[in-house]
Amino acid sequence: MSSLNDIKDNEGARKKRMRVGRGIGSGKGKTGGRGVKGQTSRTGVAIKGFEGGQMPIHRRLPKRGFHNIFALDWNEVSLGRIQIAIDAGKLDAKATITQAALVEAGVLRRVKAGVRVLGSGELTSKVSLEVAHATKSALEAVEKTGGTVTLLAGKPEAGETAA
Repeated sequence: MSSLNDIKDNEGARKKRMRVGRGIGSGKGKTGGRGVKGQTSRTGVAIKGFEGGQMPIHRRLPKRGFHNIFALDWNEVSLGRIQIAIDAGKLDAKATITQAALVEAGVLRRVKAGVRVLGSGELTSKVSLEVAHATKSALEAVEKTGGTVTLLAGKPEAGETAA
């Protein structure tokens, strides 16, 4: 039986790094594996995308796609997940289910730009939801059970969360 003070790595698991430029006896002395003269033998080399003066390939190829910097990052939750939380007793179906209540119940980790309810899963309880966004199928499913969905108006300012 070994104890904590006997624990060590397997043989060869840790390899000592090569200390370059530490004398000719090391095998990596003098120029330290950099060759002789030229840009790459010196510090501060900026040659990664350099192709001998011709236009680099990353500048020759056309750019593709588009990234919308104003797109809102919704935190999505399905009706099925909400129903599971109600069945487990984490959410009260009689009270209004807000975004904060979903986080508190552990259904979501955080609100992000707002909570978006998706229509997947089966909802059997009559619920009153207060969220930032809901899909058409989610609205239909909630209204079918006799519940209501209140959509919060406006988008949150930068740095704020919709609450």
